[in-house]
Amino acid sequence: MKKTGLFFMLLLLSGCNMRVLNPASDTAEKLTDLIYLSFGLMMLVFVIVMILFVHFLRKFRETKETQNVIPDDESENKWLELTWTVLPFVLLAVLAVPTVKATYDLTSQVSGSGEEPQGEAIVVEVVGQQFNWRFTYDNGRTSVDELVLPVGREVEFHLTSNDVIHSFWVPNLAGKIDVIPGEETRLSFQPSDTGTFQGKCAEFCGAEHTLMRFETRVVSEAEFKQWLREQ
Repeated sequence: MKKTGLFFMLLLLSGCNMRVLNPASDTAEKLTDLIYLSFGLMMLVFVIVMILFVHFLRKFRETKETQNVIPDDESENKWLELTWTVLPFVLLAVLAVPTVKATYDLTSQVSGSGEEPQGEAIVVEVVGQQFNWRFTYDNGRTSVDELVLPVGREVEFHLTSNDVIHSFWVPNLAGKIDVIPGEETRLSFQPSDTGTFQGKCAEFCGAEHTLMRFETRVVSEAEFKQWLREQ
């Protein structure tokens, strides 16, 4: 029964074509680094706990010689007590400092400061509605469920919704951000690699929520300008 369940779980996971740990922008790179850091710390704790677990199992296992022996009470070891009291705080600090810094950096990029985009950032107006995405560029070019971006240039998204709350998400390029009716949220990042990446609505928004996907193509500057001119 367990093998059958594991088989179906692997079958379901094999159908997932959205990769979180394959970053293609500066923002996604930060998020991926945090995931790897968290995973590394968890594995460190797991390995230490398993080593101690096996050690104590071997040390205090019952044998013929110790079957009827009650071990003497051992006095506390202050250094060990100090170590396992301080160590969790150290691990939390190692995880918390980069997490808070990354959260601050990303938050300053997303929550609508109202300031004009800096430098040569490209502005894309994004409207989510059941069940598609509409993208509008500076020159008036619009597309539905197709997002085209130039590699190596900052892109700023102004997002809103025409009906219910949606969530804009391109795992390879950035984290999720809510798309709210009557409000504007912002997101910015700089694509670092060309390629085609899947995006989707990450907030359940209705019966056809699973169909609310779009394709993101990151292309060269020349290809992007050519695409903008096409109507």
